[in-house]
Amino acid sequence: MSLRRALWLTLLAMAALGATVAARAQSGQSATYDVLIRGGQVVDGTGNPWFAADVAITADRIAAVGRLPNARATRVIDAKGLVVAPGFIDLHTHSDMPLLADGDAQSKVRQGVTLDVLGEGPSVAPRDGLPPTEDSGITPDWTTFTGYFERLLRQKISMNVASYVSYTQVRLVVMGYESRAASPAELERMKALTARSMEEGALGLVGRFESGGPEYPEEVIAMAQVAASYGGVYTSHIGSEGFEQEKEIAFAIRVAEEAHIPAHLFHLKIRARENWGTMSLFIAQIEAARTRGLDITANQYPYTAMFHGWNAFFPLWTREGGPEKFAERLRDRSLREKIKKDPEFIAWAKEHGGWDGIVMARAFTPENKKYEGMRLAEIAKLRGDADPADTCISLMAEEGGRISGIFHTMSEEDVRLVMRQPWVAHASDGSAINLEAPGVPHPRNYSTNTRVLGYYVREEKVLPLEEAVRKMSSLPAQILGLPDRGLLREGFAADVVVFAPAKVRPTNSFDRPKSYSEGIPFVLVNGVLVIDGGRHTQARPGKVVYGRGYQHSSP
Repeated sequence: MSLRRALWLTLLAMAALGATVAARAQSGQSATYDVLIRGGQVVDGTGNPWFAADVAITADRIAAVGRLPNARATRVIDAKGLVVAPGFIDLHTHSDMPLLADGDAQSKVRQGVTLDVLGEGPSVAPRDGLPPTEDSGITPDWTTFTGYFERLLRQKISMNVASYVSYTQVRLVVMGYESRAASPAELERMKALTARSMEEGALGLVGRFESGGPEYPEEVIAMAQVAASYGGVYTSHIGSEGFEQEKEIAFAIRVAEEAHIPAHLFHLKIRARENWGTMSLFIAQIEAARTRGLDITANQYPYTAMFHGWNAFFPLWTREGGPEKFAERLRDRSLREKIKKDPEFIAWAKEHGGWDGIVMARAFTPENKKYEGMRLAEIAKLRGDADPADTCISLMAEEGGRISGIFHTMSEEDVRLVMRQPWVAHASDGSAINLEAPGVPHPRNYSTNTRVLGYYVREEKVLPLEEAVRKMSSLPAQILGLPDRGLLREGFAADVVVFAPAKVRPTNSFDRPKSYSEGIPFVLVNGVLVIDGGRHTQARPGKVVYGRGYQHSSP
């Protein structure tokens, strides 16, 4: 069966279900459902004002939204005084291995997230010819997206999952860590792997680049054209998001224009104190592209600090050849002064918050774990180092280049300005983890959505409630091209979150990040209660959400 015919039949079935429900409601006929959420304030994801209504669910679909006084159900949830909204869609996550390690997805579902989107620097596939490298306690035993998705569904998960295919991942399969342009034959193989991934269900192409953008832009555009041919989206961690941000955004806009594809930017922000207050320039740059008819959107996490590896602010030449070569150079003391004096190291460390803003979040050797949660300037004093740069390089050498960090480098005013843009969605850049996660994780893993709803909506009134929910539901669905998620509508997937607008909040901080959010008593994933009365039910009804190019292969 063709994808177009399958989509047409799905839409007909959704229309028939809606017509049946409407006819019953008009005739006053009693209906029986699996779940009935009664008497809530429905914030349906459109951005419209809330309205009083019941939400009925049959199997994994929303069967009715409206006043259903005669309806009955196997399970009735009293939502008086609560908001009923579409399940939240997290556009930017790193949950690929954590979900295999623990499919309960506690940190995400407890803040109302029902769909995590995977893929950034690497993606779970393709892995053709790559050695199986352990990550988060998981050793990959798959080569393709199909293989990964099959393992995920075999183990079962409490939330839905979708994924991009990564430019960097495809390039690694074809060229390893070689720093040169692809040959024509290599580029053709990269395009073929992109096409295969789109047919296996990838949403589109994603890339993560260093300061200034990609080193081989023509390769990115060629692969984005392949993704576009399958109805996909181009998504990018654009670069440093600092001193070269204008150039980095310009490339994303170029991809949208030349590949005829929507372009989406991860965590729009501006790093480094010297750049604070310049965010309006980049917003104007994106608005100008949108005025020209280019579909450019972005996402944002609601914090002034970011999280990734310390390796990101080391010069590119130190990282050439992959992680093992990087570790060798870090241990070579003859290169110490060269690294410290490198303009990239100086500028990028400053973009990451400087020695007072760079925090060690996770070390791997027992002797360095005592520094987790501390800033580099503090660690330097404890170790008796006059120059924190020496402390940084020494620690990285001791850890084989694997330190993860939190970086305090953004201004609150810029965060709020970005948040108010109608084309900016909320996303965590986090993972579905539990309270036993190692090190000092970023609070966003546990509380991105609840921080928006509790702090920025209720307390600070930066956004109306309905607009915040839109940015967590229908806007992400629109960006990804998902036809049946992101809204509370008859026939749509029954991903639903029920929360207390006066109580929803994070319970964590940067000092104590491992704590679940409060004020979300009910979460349904595909019609099944995963959070019931504030407790995880251990249900794992999650599904794979495939992209538009998906071609189902019959067994």
